[in-house]
Amino acid sequence: MPVARVLATEAALDLLSEITAEHGPVVFVQSGGCCDGSSPMCYRKGDYLIGMRDVKLGEVEGAAVWISASLFEIWKHSQMILDAGPGHGAGFSLDTGRGRCFLSKARVFSDAEWAELAASEA
Repeated sequence: MPVARVLATEAALDLLSEITAEHGPVVFVQSGGCCDGSSPMCYRKGDYLIGMRDVKLGEVEGAAVWISASLFEIWKHSQMILDAGPGHGAGFSLDTGRGRCFLSKARVFSDAEWAELAASEA
C-alpha cells in the first residue's frame, strides 16, 4: 500500500459520516495563516475556493484534504492525521456547534516512507 500523506482516525470518520449525511460531499482545508486558525476546516464541496498554491494531500472517504503551500513546506516530511475530539469547531467549518470538532495531528515519515514518497512524487 502506498504511503499516504493523510489518514483519518475512527473518531474523524464518524464525525465526517455525520456531516456528509447532513450536507453531502465535503472538502477539508488546513491553512497556515495566523488568522485562519490551526484546525482543519470542513466545507461543503464547492463552497470553498481552493487557491492556486494550495496542495492536495489526499482524500479521506472521498473528501479532498488541502493544505496551504506555506504550511506544506513545514509539514512535507509529516503525515497528517485527521482526528476529532471534544470542542466547538472553528469559524464556518461544518463541525461547528456539534460538541466535537476536527483536529489535525502529524507523524514524521520514516526514512523509508520518505524515500517512497519522494520517488512517487518525482
